[in-house]
Amino acid sequence: MLLLKRFILLVVLALVSCATTTDPLTGEKVYTLLPTEEEVKLGREYIPQSIAQGEGLYPDGEAQEYLRQLGDRIAVHTPRRLPYRFYLLNSSAYNAFAIPGGGIFVTRGLLNLMEKESELVGVLAHELGHVNARHHARYLEKVVGVALLLQIASLVIADDKSTTDDVILQVAAIGAGLLTLKFSRDQEREADRLAVRFAVDSGYDPYALVGVFQKLKRAYKNTPPEWLSTHPLPDSRIKEVRSLIDSKGVPANLTQDSPAFYRIKERLKAHEGAYKAYEEGKKLLSKDRKEEALSKFLEAARLYDRFQMAYVFSASVLADLGRFEEALGYANRAVDLDPELLWTRFTKGYVLFRLGRYEESVRELEYAKRLVKAYADTYYYLGRDYEALGDFRKARENFETAIKLAGGKESWLVDARHRYNRYKRF
Repeated sequence: MLLLKRFILLVVLALVSCATTTDPLTGEKVYTLLPTEEEVKLGREYIPQSIAQGEGLYPDGEAQEYLRQLGDRIAVHTPRRLPYRFYLLNSSAYNAFAIPGGGIFVTRGLLNLMEKESELVGVLAHELGHVNARHHARYLEKVVGVALLLQIASLVIADDKSTTDDVILQVAAIGAGLLTLKFSRDQEREADRLAVRFAVDSGYDPYALVGVFQKLKRAYKNTPPEWLSTHPLPDSRIKEVRSLIDSKGVPANLTQDSPAFYRIKERLKAHEGAYKAYEEGKKLLSKDRKEEALSKFLEAARLYDRFQMAYVFSASVLADLGRFEEALGYANRAVDLDPELLWTRFTKGYVLFRLGRYEESVRELEYAKRLVKAYADTYYYLGRDYEALGDFRKARENFETAIKLAGGKESWLVDARHRYNRYKRF
């Protein structure tokens, strides 16, 4: 059976490696190791991880729908026909990024920095530029190449333990590369050119992109905004974009703003108090001042009762303080608000583990594992659950995966190694 699987993998690989596609920007036929269908499939794998890294989706349906509609309005003018999806994240960082297959993410922090809708259009158009130029796909083809395609095929047909672990580790490595991918100067120039084109075709003033760059440069104090760390912005780039727009000539009466943009900005402003308390809580928690941090997280939840991450942190700190039943109440609320977020499912699973409700904990942590395959803590606590339930083979498997995924600073790492060694014979 295993030989048959390997044969199927090789056949899939051979077919994929010979694939041709049409370059949407030039119209020419090109060979590719990563056809569009595989790119979309891979990108879908990283949507939950991207959302988790951005501290969850901003919990306002109207704001999410506004960004989706605005993004769709631009995407219809792009040459690549992909299932584009646009997400507003909770993070206060100044950042926007894309992943393969058409996922586009903007943080609450960056949206707050924007002063008019055309600036937000410039950000979205720039990220769409990277996707349409296949910068992410080319990175995968160059850095990961054929091995990646083998692992993608494995995701579909593999069920033996060794292959599954290989897939998980590959997913983790690829995700780390994609979510911190730094573009070259040439790639940024190409994305800028496409951003200008997409903005104009969508009816928006492309000069707003220059305004975005200037805002981000001013925001550069002790540390650069996250967007600048992955999108280099030398002074020459601002001049180049302005010159490009000047040379093309811009139609009159292009859109700058809309009432919808200001309505969404007001909705964000209404919850600034909750997010301020949340950020203060995180700072206090980093200093191990748990009681003070808890008061801030509880305040954030009171001020914005749909703020899922406030409930996540409240539940986690309450559990660490030994207040398990209270913690479970907040964890349940977090899952109710956002059942597809890694942090809500993991936190509920962790609290249930601390309560000794191991079967229920397994259900939550297995769900968390399906959402994001490469989060080491999930596997450690699944190992603890299965150990408590007497399933020592599954306990060993999960401890082994947790150890492989660990970054080296996890508080549980030594314990995981000890428990893994204990169950090696199973």
